[in-house]
Amino acid sequence: MTLATAVVDGQHLAWDPARVADADARLFDPAWWRSRGAVRGEAAGRGAAYFVDGLDGAPWVLRHNRRGGAFARLNHDRFLWTGAARLRPIAELRLLAAMRADDLPVPAPVAARAVRGGGFYRGDVITAALVESRPLADRLATAPLPATEWQRLGGVLARFHRAGIDHADLNARNILIDAADAFHLIDFDKARRRAPGRWRESNLARLKRSLDKCADGLAEFHFAEGDWSALRGGYASVFAAR
Repeated sequence: MTLATAVVDGQHLAWDPARVADADARLFDPAWWRSRGAVRGEAAGRGAAYFVDGLDGAPWVLRHNRRGGAFARLNHDRFLWTGAARLRPIAELRLLAAMRADDLPVPAPVAARAVRGGGFYRGDVITAALVESRPLADRLATAPLPATEWQRLGGVLARFHRAGIDHADLNARNILIDAADAFHLIDFDKARRRAPGRWRESNLARLKRSLDKCADGLAEFHFAEGDWSALRGGYASVFAAR
């Protein structure tokens, strides 16, 4: 996939020309989608998301890039401008395109933009929606996963790591399960390709903390140490495969 790019009225845009005919800043405006009667839902979180009827007839997700952590209370969506080559929403779109080319289970990229204001910029990303899917955290709040599914999830994570993909926020809400019980990863803001290193274990440790936090905070959440052992077993098996 070759993404098209343009700078229009100071806005840096990238898009998949197979899905979007031309650069159009209105695509990133929730009010414009509402005026078309195309908003089908909203989701809160670090990046507020809108589920819309896309221009290609398929459902899309529009996500505004927001900061996480304590710093977000002072600056919730502005990022330091360090040059047009280092814009996070554009980088995310390009990485999604590359991962799709590698047959990794991620959403299809649609469009992204970065809007500069002084020494900072704000960003938005649009991807194809993963229909009939829900976060791993929601699934585990209602029913357990069999050990074979935990093993398969570990294998999926190993595929990303073998491809050098460092997901900066791997947690129980950024892993989706669809109606066919296939796993997908979402939200690749700050993600990147890296050489082999300790970041792989850091990714897995972050996911483990997320699952433990859900288990501690929810009255019903189906996660035990045996599940994690199954995930690690599936990860090791796929990672070592040639």
